Amino acid sequence: QVQLVESGGGLVQPGGSLRLSCAASGSIFSIYVMGWYRQAPGNERELVARISSGGTTVYADSVQGRFSISRDNAKNTVYLQMNSLKPEDTAVYYCNYIVGPPGSVQYRYWGQGTQVTVSS
Repeated sequence: QVQLVESGGGLVQPGGSLRLSCAASGSIFSIYVMGWYRQAPGNERELVARISSGGTTVYADSVQGRFSISRDNAKNTVYLQMNSLKPEDTAVYYCNYIVGPPGSVQYRYWGQGTQVTVSS
């Protein structure tokens, strides 16, 4: 059974930085896309950033230039470096893996979420 476990969340002051990590346990192969989503109270879950197996990255406009996503395929781990954090970045952050190449049966896995709070 595949589980995604996030770490690295916490409380940080505006302008500060955090680094989130998400590691997969269990047998997992051919992770096509690794991504981060977030959900603030009263809002829908939204994409923050994602990275494909080929290294192509996509960022939400709101985090472009401040956040950086990377992956370690050998460790089945994805990272999100968050710099210049703003109060509006406060949310629960979830990692998401899409397993299987395009055109095949794909599976989607979610982590349990980690809280990020940006406040002075």
